[in-house]
Amino acid sequence: MRVLSGMDTSLLSERKSLFSFLALYIFLTLIILSLSSLMYYKFQKEIMLNSHLPKLQEYAKDVIGRIKEMHSSLLKDNYYPRYSSFKSAIYDADHIKIFSLLENEEIDFKSVLYKKDGVIHFIKEPDLYYLGAKYVVIEVKDNGDWLVEVRQNIVIFGSLFLLFMAVLGYFLVNLFLRPMKNSLLLLNNFIKDTTHELNTPVSTILTNIETIPQEELPPKLLKKIKRIEIAARTISHIYQDLSYLLLHQRLSSNLQEIDVNELIAQRIEYFKTLADSKKINIKFHKSPSKLKADRKKMARLIDNLLSNAIKYNKIGGEIIITTFPKGFIIEDSGVGIPQDKLKKIFERYIRVQNSEGGFGIGLHIVSMIAKEFNLKIDIDSRLNSYTKVSVRW
Repeated sequence: MRVLSGMDTSLLSERKSLFSFLALYIFLTLIILSLSSLMYYKFQKEIMLNSHLPKLQEYAKDVIGRIKEMHSSLLKDNYYPRYSSFKSAIYDADHIKIFSLLENEEIDFKSVLYKKDGVIHFIKEPDLYYLGAKYVVIEVKDNGDWLVEVRQNIVIFGSLFLLFMAVLGYFLVNLFLRPMKNSLLLLNNFIKDTTHELNTPVSTILTNIETIPQEELPPKLLKKIKRIEIAARTISHIYQDLSYLLLHQRLSSNLQEIDVNELIAQRIEYFKTLADSKKINIKFHKSPSKLKADRKKMARLIDNLLSNAIKYNKIGGEIIITTFPKGFIIEDSGVGIPQDKLKKIFERYIRVQNSEGGFGIGLHIVSMIAKEFNLKIDIDSRLNSYTKVSVRW
């Protein structure tokens, strides 16, 4: 599995909540805007149609009068009336065309007044069936001026509405996230204070242990001292991880060429007491290996990989570390990583086994450092067999 990024879980949680709220807010805003625009369009359409109604009624009255005359006189020179300002047609009771001058002959006989395809139709029923006509249809062209104005108003007022909703949304988002931000701030301050208080006594314990002439101690007392040292180093390791998580955004990187073999050897020595307590044999196969990065951060990366290799190893197991010009590999004979956790192993608070110690932040820190220095990390693991972590650059 390859590390692509390391994201702070608190920020991720905050972003997920924010995106969920924004998605719902934007969806509701667009629904309101769409419905309002549709209602406004229909309202303006009705106003436009009603403004044409008196004129259309006059046209229909004139056409009915003419066909009434044609029906009564039956003169040879009678012909269907034609007008320059409108067009008309007559239909029988079965909606069958008797005569038509219409441009659009798709008639909606269920409506009296409507607009369709750029024309306005008005349907009038004469008192009597003159010339067999049940319906008289009047057609006038719709110049579309009202529609241009409607679109302009929708754009203008819609933009103002979106601006208003954006400002309102900004305040609602801040109001929505304020309790979460306050909780995260309190949690971070608590962790900062706790880790700060831990540092001094742990450092004092380790310093005093190093000054004790252990070769002069009785075996039983030496064993107790070793246990104290292991506990102190474990607490110190947790302190350093928590401090890095809280301060990594403010930590600048001092790039320098690092002898990877020398750095790994130092970290092996640091964890020697912890490895010896589980009778773990560490094998170190060296090849020339150099890397330009921040030494302290690379030490933190190696520490977390070594710590996991020891923590999740079996009693009497082994760790094999191999360096090569463009990377190194740390392989242990431990419990392995379940496949369902392998894809999420670099997420914060994800732990391989709940029975083991730790907070599940070690590999998260590894992924953060790897991202900063463009390192590629691959993990190969088999449950109850091994875990092999490859770091390449």
